[in-house]
Amino acid sequence: MPRSRISNWHYVYVLRSLKDGDFYIGYTQDLKTRLRQHNAKTNFSTKSRTPFEYIYVESCKNEKDARRREDYLKTVQGGRFLKVRLREFMKDDFVEK
Repeated sequence: MPRSRISNWHYVYVLRSLKDGDFYIGYTQDLKTRLRQHNAKTNFSTKSRTPFEYIYVESCKNEKDARRREDYLKTVQGGRFLKVRLREFMKDDFVEK
């Protein structure tokens, strides 16, 4: 009998579009399925910017905490946090181009 994967984790993620380099911040309970949905163009706000890759993920045990974190990362202050947090990634990424 196949084992079903039950997860109580909630994830806040940052995607980077490989098409235009812009970011998308979202929330999910299933990272693999959510990335597949974004790349299959089923999300209105990202369908014109596919393909995507994860560049940052945070996990929370509580849905409200994860959604609050998602909302924060979408603010100016949250954007600053991500710039500092991903400084090396951003630097390396821009050097390669």
